[in-house]
Amino acid sequence: MRKAYKTELLLSDTQQQKVNQTIGVCRYVYNLYIQTAQENYKKTGKHLSGYDFSKWLNNVHTKETDSWIKDVSSKSVKQSIMNGDRAFKQFFKGIAKFPRFKKRKNQDVKAYFPKNNATDLTVERHRIKIPTIGWVRLKEYGYIPTRAEVTSCTVSYKAGRYFISVLCEEDAMRTVELSEHDGIGIDLGISIFAVCSHHVEFENINKTKRVIQLEKQLKRQQRKLSRSYEQNKNRKRGEFCAKNRQKQQIAVQKLHARLANIRLQYILYVVNMLVKTKSTYITIEDLNVKGMMKNRHLAKAIAQQGFYTFKKWLLAKCLEHKIELRIVDQWYPSSKQCSSCGTKKARLSLSERIFSCDHCGIVHSRDFNASLNLKYAKEYTVLT
Repeated sequence: MRKAYKTELLLSDTQQQKVNQTIGVCRYVYNLYIQTAQENYKKTGKHLSGYDFSKWLNNVHTKETDSWIKDVSSKSVKQSIMNGDRAFKQFFKGIAKFPRFKKRKNQDVKAYFPKNNATDLTVERHRIKIPTIGWVRLKEYGYIPTRAEVTSCTVSYKAGRYFISVLCEEDAMRTVELSEHDGIGIDLGISIFAVCSHHVEFENINKTKRVIQLEKQLKRQQRKLSRSYEQNKNRKRGEFCAKNRQKQQIAVQKLHARLANIRLQYILYVVNMLVKTKSTYITIEDLNVKGMMKNRHLAKAIAQQGFYTFKKWLLAKCLEHKIELRIVDQWYPSSKQCSSCGTKKARLSLSERIFSCDHCGIVHSRDFNASLNLKYAKEYTVLT
């Protein structure tokens, strides 16, 4: 079984320079491949594969102009080319949009390091050996298992911090846990993140005081960064001050990263609490998030909830703990149907938060009634 571990690195000045150089070369090569592939397609009408570009880069381009590309790991450069090739193939299949050039300020470039030798990617309690970089200290001791077989790693930089993501091969042996619940239905929402059929609710983390204060700080720092761009337009030529703007960009990125980490940590907490119930199955609804995002009044609130991340992590945990994850179609009337007698209401507005059945007279919370309907749903798909 493959499992990934991500943690922060503590790099020396020399190691930071090497990692920054590797990431910068990967970004340059990726952009060069995107540009060359576009020009080749306009001339010949054929797609330039990553393998052909890699041969041209090693045999022609680096010998004539950019010889400094060979100063970093060749495997990292090759992986950045194949990432661009995969982006074009997904575009031709209609899966993704047209590939874009990567910018330095977005910090979306990662350096890939595979295991070339037997001593590469050796993990100890407090450090790891990365190819072409050497032994690197880990900020979190003992998080990466020392006995697992590490196949590759990826080093990234975000908001002034360096991270490593390690892919390990682990044994899939796990003891079967006895079930405490026959099943759980989960209704996801905006005002409350999740309402479960076993009388458990998880609040919306974005409405807490901590997140609201950080969002206010983010607005102020973004306003300050925007002013620096406007002030630079009125300056004379040669009066460009980039260092202060870079400092302000890092301040904004740190706030973005902090908010993202809070939301992701909360989703992981919810997933772990659901798995710890040791239920036989968990049922969720297939939400049309893309259609929900078209509502400009609720788009930001929906995006902050992270429904896709919740579904992805819940599936991974359910597979690990041998729990069946069921998904119900998005048109299933979980909110309009009575969980007691099955009578369906013709009209139910969003403002009605209490569900009262006209047939049997039962009264429930709207979200709790939906979670019960999801629990007892007969038509579903099992995710694997």
